[in-house]
Amino acid sequence: MPNLLDIRRRIRSVKNTQQITQAMKMVSAAKLRRAQEQALAARPYAQRLGELMGGLAAYLDPQELADTKLEGAEWVLGELLVRRPVARRLVIAISTDSGLVGAFNANALKAAQAAATGAQTQFAAVGRKARDFFRRRGEKLAFERVGLFARTIDYEAARQIAAEAMRLYATHAVDEVVVAGNEFKSVIQQRIVTRRLLPLEAPEQKGEARDYIFETVPARLMAELLPRAIETQVYRALLESLAAEHAARMNAMEAATSNAGELIDSLTLNMNRVRQAAITKEIIEVVSGASALG
Repeated sequence: MPNLLDIRRRIRSVKNTQQITQAMKMVSAAKLRRAQEQALAARPYAQRLGELMGGLAAYLDPQELADTKLEGAEWVLGELLVRRPVARRLVIAISTDSGLVGAFNANALKAAQAAATGAQTQFAAVGRKARDFFRRRGEKLAFERVGLFARTIDYEAARQIAAEAMRLYATHAVDEVVVAGNEFKSVIQQRIVTRRLLPLEAPEQKGEARDYIFETVPARLMAELLPRAIETQVYRALLESLAAEHAARMNAMEAATSNAGELIDSLTLNMNRVRQAAITKEIIEVVSGASALG
């Protein structure tokens, strides 16, 4: 049985840990509010822009855009609109850069692996946990981005990821690009989402097909909007993952704080029992000694 000194040291250690987890919970709660606002604000714009570009992609003939090059790129616009049989797939897995988020990363990486079925798959890692996960398994990553979630998400980071995804698709290195990660649902719940980034998905047509009227050259319009649409989808995915991360960490730290409190109560009860046993033993020794003398 441990002595009183050992139990007191254990209680002091658990109390220190409880203070740390409580502080981390408060920090995550403060960061969550802003991240949640950004994620919710990005949803309508990303959704509507994605529907618009999907409709235009289904409406326009890629051959009409075959001679239009994107600014700063070596491939033509039409290559991003061509649908091909999926023999090679790129899965972009979004994780966190740090731990203490419960099953957050495990669920995201499981979804990324599930998306790899049915085709030869390359992985790209966004977040240190995803990068380390694939490295341990000997996967050769198409690209990696770490350190994005240590601060507010920069749109330039989304632009770089989208540019790399478009390059791989346009040069026929892959036939499909998929993003897998967590999406913010509520403070106490996140959901795993796997979305196709390329080729663009045409929206479901309700009623008659839409007819678009262009006030400018369609190729010029698509050259401006299509990269922006892809970047916006990536940016939204990063914002969603960041908000979900803060919510997951807040919940994990709340559970850890509660568990620490229960452990402290259990150790305190055990300490009282040990102290009571020691006192009882001393009383018995005193009484026994007095009886022997009498």
